[in-house]
Amino acid sequence: MVKIELLLEEGKISKINELELNRYVNFFENSYNDNLKHCESNLNMFPRWAIISGYYAMHDITKLLLAKKFRLKVDFEVHSTTIKVLRELIRNKEIISLMEEGYKEFLTLANDLSEAKGERVRVQYYTGTKFMQEEYLKRSNEFYTDFVLVYIEKIRRLL
Repeated sequence: MVKIELLLEEGKISKINELELNRYVNFFENSYNDNLKHCESNLNMFPRWAIISGYYAMHDITKLLLAKKFRLKVDFEVHSTTIKVLRELIRNKEIISLMEEGYKEFLTLANDLSEAKGERVRVQYYTGTKFMQEEYLKRSNEFYTDFVLVYIEKIRRLL
């Protein structure tokens, strides 16, 4: 398990001073809500973007929790460091598992993007077939219901 002190020493996280605290809290309250609304409104029209914004809603509410309850901000290797800090500060395995699943889904899309970059002949990041469109639609709705909403509700209770 990674210790908070080590992450502080490595410069991956830092303490939020009193003057910055309200700015961080306000930013992440707005950001996670914007991402959640974006996810909800794009589930059917743009399911890949719904997954991305759903993950960012999870990520940002986690950073809100870190700022509000622990006065910590994540400065480097933001996604993986956020999960490390969450693991260290919160002992609820279900919450950690949900965040890790959200990150895995996000990485899958990032890998899709990376592959698409290498194959410029594609017009879209996925093949555009009806099957793949339906698959992303199914994945986005399951991700939203089974991970995003569950995770955000759990973090809201901690807040």
